Amino acid sequence: VINIINAAQESSPMPVAEALDRVLEILRTTELYSPQLGTKDEDPHTSDLVGGLMTDGLRRLSGNEYILSAKQTHQVAGSLISPISLNDIPPRIAQAMENEEHWDFDIFELEAATHKRPLVYLGLKIFARFGICEFLNCSESTLRSWLQVIEANYHSSNSYHNSTHSADVLHATAYFLSKERVKQTLDPIDEVAALIAATVHDVDHPGRTNSFLCNAGSELAILYNDTAVLESHHAALAFQLTTRDDKCNIFKNMERNEYRTLRQAIIDMVLATEMTKHFEHVNKFVNSINKPLAALEENGNNGDGDSIKNVLTSPENRILIKRMLIKCADISNPCRPIEQCIEWAGRISEEYFAQTDEEKRQGLPVVMPVFDRNTCSIPKSQISFIDYFITDMFDAWDAFADLPNLMQHLDNNFKYWKGLDERKLRSLRPPPPE
Repeated sequence: VINIINAAQESSPMPVAEALDRVLEILRTTELYSPQLGTKDEDPHTSDLVGGLMTDGLRRLSGNEYILSAKQTHQVAGSLISPISLNDIPPRIAQAMENEEHWDFDIFELEAATHKRPLVYLGLKIFARFGICEFLNCSESTLRSWLQVIEANYHSSNSYHNSTHSADVLHATAYFLSKERVKQTLDPIDEVAALIAATVHDVDHPGRTNSFLCNAGSELAILYNDTAVLESHHAALAFQLTTRDDKCNIFKNMERNEYRTLRQAIIDMVLATEMTKHFEHVNKFVNSINKPLAALEENGNNGDGDSIKNVLTSPENRILIKRMLIKCADISNPCRPIEQCIEWAGRISEEYFAQTDEEKRQGLPVVMPVFDRNTCSIPKSQISFIDYFITDMFDAWDAFADLPNLMQHLDNNFKYWKGLDERKLRSLRPPPPE
């Protein structure tokens, strides 16, 4: 690309040559997909979120060692109860799941009904609906054991990154997979990969960000060289937990090459949830998929179904679509009905507050100073998050998958946070009327 531009510059008028110089400058840096953040009066909520979510913590390392909650021992299937099959799910739980094919499904109701074990039950139901056991050639009891082991390795002590978040992301993933455009595009193996990736995508999350783990010199950060620390851990542990015991190995009957393909797709999707690559993933999706599709549709697409099919189903583009799908599922909280949106906002804020408390206690760099429980404005942090990460990504995903209900919720929720902020309120909800 650089050579092509150099050649073009030789015969170009001055303003064009200068513009191309700027292009070359951008191409020679690795900052191709990094947003240009203004430095002067940048909103502190935005810069903290960006600093906290989009750096791998390569800031000042401190001598303080942070070890994951006393070498958390990973739990084994045998230590768990509830041998259930889809046929004998307790009525209250069955009722809480009746609505699971709809976007407005209430995950918190299921969390309560299952005593914080929503993943096993929702997983059994969604995996049955998509015929996952048939695809993997595994029994329902193997799937159930697998879901139990994965759920047991989420930390129920985390306010946000627990198995309810995983079940929520699984729900959103299944919802997106049932959209017409997505169904046209993905193969059965892609669907299986997406549902498994959603289930495991945050397994054993310690409730701290990558930056924190790197700054604290944690064992995981050292193991993964301060690079995509948590996402690498989630993917690796998911396969360790799955393959070390036949009782829960949902892959044990797969043909080797098919397993390799599935494994690769799952790992790619879990790694795509890392926020440092957020803008890269969104931009590639827009430029490789939405723009070519829009151009084809504009040209009247007369008998040109083949060109559209080529854009949708090329292997490279299917990868981009699966990444976008899990990314949107992972951070879809602002597109949920208002009550759920508020609950999730409270939970993620609590997790960030706890991290800030611990950084201060241990003398570590404070990665996100705005998340101080004494001074934080939750409405402001939500507004920044939506402005910076959510709006463009969901505009692009909506243009592809057609999700008017999500966009309506997003609009309502944004107005809700704006309304609180205009009243100078820092809390999740307005105070009750006098």
